[in-house]
Amino acid sequence: MLNIPLMSNNISKEDVGELITFLESSDHFTNGPKVREFEEAWNAWGGVKHSLFVNSGSSANFMTMAGIAHLYGTGEVIVPAVTWSSDISSVIMAGHTPVFVDVSFSNIAMQEEAILSHITKNTKAVFLSHILGFNGLRKNLVKELERCNVLLVEDVCESHGAVFDGKKAGTIGFASNFSFYYAHHMSTIEGGMICTDNREFYEIMRMYRSHGMLRECTDEQYIDKIVAEYPKLHKEFIFTVPGFNMRSTELNAIIGLNQLKRLDLNILQRKENFTFFMENLDSGKYYTDFDMEGNSNYAFVILLREKNDKLYNRMLSALVDEKVEFRRGTAGGGNMVRQPFVRERYPYLNPKDFPNAEHIHFYGLYTGNYPGLEKEKIAGLCKVLNAL
Repeated sequence: MLNIPLMSNNISKEDVGELITFLESSDHFTNGPKVREFEEAWNAWGGVKHSLFVNSGSSANFMTMAGIAHLYGTGEVIVPAVTWSSDISSVIMAGHTPVFVDVSFSNIAMQEEAILSHITKNTKAVFLSHILGFNGLRKNLVKELERCNVLLVEDVCESHGAVFDGKKAGTIGFASNFSFYYAHHMSTIEGGMICTDNREFYEIMRMYRSHGMLRECTDEQYIDKIVAEYPKLHKEFIFTVPGFNMRSTELNAIIGLNQLKRLDLNILQRKENFTFFMENLDSGKYYTDFDMEGNSNYAFVILLREKNDKLYNRMLSALVDEKVEFRRGTAGGGNMVRQPFVRERYPYLNPKDFPNAEHIHFYGLYTGNYPGLEKEKIAGLCKVLNAL
């Protein structure tokens, strides 16, 4: 029996030790200097000017879409049919209209030609997901979005360390969102990061993170301007935007700072595991032509080449028998157009208009890949799959 969970415990004894030391030496646990230290360390690792630590990757999504609406107004946001639910719900809740496009098999990201063909005068942004560690960008796409003055937002929640054109994913667009959930490349238990090189957007995000309060802003000129416009308000309680409380804590930041030390090695180990898995998987039965360049694999993607319900069901049974944990439909469970919150709002959408997302939905899944997963178990998994 293989007994492969989706994720082994990635909170190490060293992480716990750092946390205990901090708890014994400090009496400040809410958002404070350690959060800022983690944000600066993330800036240095990723190569961005501004990072903001929040309580989840989903919170990062909601804040980003709200911030774009605040600065540029609402409009259409192009989104993938295969992604996480908060990428879509954040668009809706901010007052934008999601425009769905199909994905490619090679990287499970939005098809470049589909994105470009859906850009209109009402398009505010393209919300692109780097799915399961794959780079989802192409040079021509980035160039065309800049030419059309359309914002690029990168969801890098599952793809820390993925590379595009020599740069880390999350440094190319107007803004990017990361998740530090338990099972991701690194963890703060719960947590996320918003990254941008745009100072104005960063300041807006700081206020959105903490109830919309002006005192969270670090731009003194902006503060003076707002205070002058609202002289009858108390300076310490001016709420400039309809914000949230999406702050994280010093405790989460302590774990993040320690996990960041081993992130690069973890990414390398994941990539090596995925390469080994692909090299040993039957390319006749399963799709193995993924774009491996720049990937920082998050999970083993298992996708049938052809529609075959009997084979798929045998595969599910075999994985259950071997106690290999899996998630059907890959990221977010497959085709988001099939989800109730989408169907109820946009009943005119037909899931079958997204054939690749449909195939992934019904004939795809992923299993765990993480540092420490033995090569013998990966080989054993391939043997089980290939024998079906």
